[in-house]
Amino acid sequence: MYVRDARNRDEAWLLDHIEAMGLDETSFRSRDYVIAVDEESNARAGFGRTRRHATDDGEVCELTSIGVLDGWRRQGVGAHVVERLVDDAGTDGLDVVYALTSSHDYLSQFGFEGLSAGDLPERLQDRLEEKRASIDPEAVPMYVESDRFRMPDRLRERFKTAAEADPETEPEESPEDFGIDPDDATYKYDTGD
Repeated sequence: MYVRDARNRDEAWLLDHIEAMGLDETSFRSRDYVIAVDEESNARAGFGRTRRHATDDGEVCELTSIGVLDGWRRQGVGAHVVERLVDDAGTDGLDVVYALTSSHDYLSQFGFEGLSAGDLPERLQDRLEEKRASIDPEAVPMYVESDRFRMPDRLRERFKTAAEADPETEPEESPEDFGIDPDDATYKYDTGD
């Protein structure tokens, strides 16, 4: 299992899962996302993004749209997506990463702390109100200093051995699925054998 930057060809997959999970797709750009991928099956297991907001004081970084597919949950996938996003923000010189979410218990295990809405940068105060009005009425502001992010050992170990619980397999199609009786049907190139 590893986490990589999203590619253009991931766009439709991302949009489908963002919509299915009811996540924030505001200002969607696939290049803002990272995706967790199983190295053996090449199955995509989870994703997330940071959204950068320009302010008078520079950029502000918001962690948003974190999603893990059902068969991959509780295996450290989301944790590693969050870790990659926070690391990338720190590498880009953004010392603080904010999150506006009702999943505050989940993020607190990584060192995220709560803060009052009034302590948010002005642009994120507006975003908080937007999120509460649309997709997450219980959203609260949180933040972590990028160099203070911590990954619990248990999640690091789960991620190393993560495997899809219920692989999504396509059922094999048969001629009967298309209304064809295979015993009586003739085909254009039937040789009569």
